[in-house]
Amino acid sequence: MTVQEIIDRIIRNAALPHPLERSCDRLMTGDPGMSVTRIVTTFMATVEVIRQARSLGANLIITHEPTWFTGKDDTAWLEGNPVYEAKRTLIAGSGVAIWRYHDHMHMKKPDSIYTGILNELGWGLYGRKPIVTSKAPPPDIPGSFTEGFQDYYDIPAITLRELSAFFKKKLDMKRVRIIGNPAMVCSRVGILVGGGSLGLGSESMPMEVMAAHDIHVMVCGDITEWTLPAYVNDAAMLGYQRALLIIGHERSEEWGMKYMTQWLPDLIGGIPVSFVNAKEPFKYL
Repeated sequence: MTVQEIIDRIIRNAALPHPLERSCDRLMTGDPGMSVTRIVTTFMATVEVIRQARSLGANLIITHEPTWFTGKDDTAWLEGNPVYEAKRTLIAGSGVAIWRYHDHMHMKKPDSIYTGILNELGWGLYGRKPIVTSKAPPPDIPGSFTEGFQDYYDIPAITLRELSAFFKKKLDMKRVRIIGNPAMVCSRVGILVGGGSLGLGSESMPMEVMAAHDIHVMVCGDITEWTLPAYVNDAAMLGYQRALLIIGHERSEEWGMKYMTQWLPDLIGGIPVSFVNAKEPFKYL
């Protein structure tokens, strides 16, 4: 099976009414007609991931996030940049094709990235809440209120400190960041993976859904410190049952790419699929 045939099958499997007209899901490097021998899935095709893919004998990397350092994976600005040139040389020498699978993955119902992190946490039994269409937003919630937010989970009561330790263990993290009282008892936890905690174009969205659904702790990917963190910090100082648990973009989305190894082989006729953990980009001193 060729690179393009695999791409086409994955796009069809997303089961959207039609393929997205404008999408970042495109082939970053490689020949679409190349026969695929083994696939690696990962959050990001870093230099180390590329090296590991070749050591596994893979010639196709499916990455969720950019290869070329910006959301659109544009490369014109990189011409002559030594980091870009060295990485491009590495990729060419490795013989791997790199395809980005992002937009169709998030648009699939349910979102495959959320399925992955819920699978990793073992929270599938808590389910996703049904979309409420009849309930009007509370009067103190502004007009961009999002009724359709489903990604909050009613778990057994636990302190914020204990919840943080749980995430560290499950997601293999040395450190997490929190806002709020570590001793606060919580039972309703929301999740906004990746850039979702920035609001997806509406800075107020995360704050609206916390208020509308009485979410005690929001688990976040990315943050902007003067939006949601500032709101939750003030709420905690005022005595409200509100907190953030910040795990970062990579730790919140990597697991969807790990989960991909469970469903992709059957879709593509049993071609071997391996997961390579891109890992957090940070070191903690």
